[in-house]
Amino acid sequence: MLDLVILSLHYFICFLISIVIWRGAKNVDLPSSSTETAETMPDGLILIGKEDDIKTSGRKIAKINGRGVVVFYHEGKFHAMDSRCYHEGGPLRLGEIEDIDGQACIVCPWHKYKITLGTGEGLYEGKNPLEPSSTPKWLSKGIKQRIHKVTIDNGNIYVSPPDLSVSFDSDYFAEKYKNHDDNLDTIR
Repeated sequence: MLDLVILSLHYFICFLISIVIWRGAKNVDLPSSSTETAETMPDGLILIGKEDDIKTSGRKIAKINGRGVVVFYHEGKFHAMDSRCYHEGGPLRLGEIEDIDGQACIVCPWHKYKITLGTGEGLYEGKNPLEPSSTPKWLSKGIKQRIHKVTIDNGNIYVSPPDLSVSFDSDYFAEKYKNHDDNLDTIR
């Protein structure tokens, strides 16, 4: 009988913990990724924020005409791209940055797709099937993620508006999540 009581108590505690995790995850966010509407300057550049603030936080997300853009600071460089992964719209602001074959890449938290910060290329690891003993190599799927040009001026970070005459796979999810509150995402 005591075993049944202990087992029931164990399951009840596990249930409570899962409820806390499930409910709490909806509001969990990186402290640096608050979404703000960016300010457009007279020369067309869009003010994202202060250089020192983004260096400290490592990333910042902003809305440009309703489109989510995330700016990363990694190893002394600023990179900006659409905030939604080209694959299924995962929130890249929650991803980890990894060095893959000498390139800094953001790893989508939903499905682990790897995207280069510098070019927006989707990377995958593959083998040549004609060489049975070959080792896997990192290969490019081509440019999948829209990259935005970053300009630094007087301690401010600016992003150039996107050239929508050229399309990228990430445009679909940028449009789908347009005007969406990016701070409510959870990892799935």
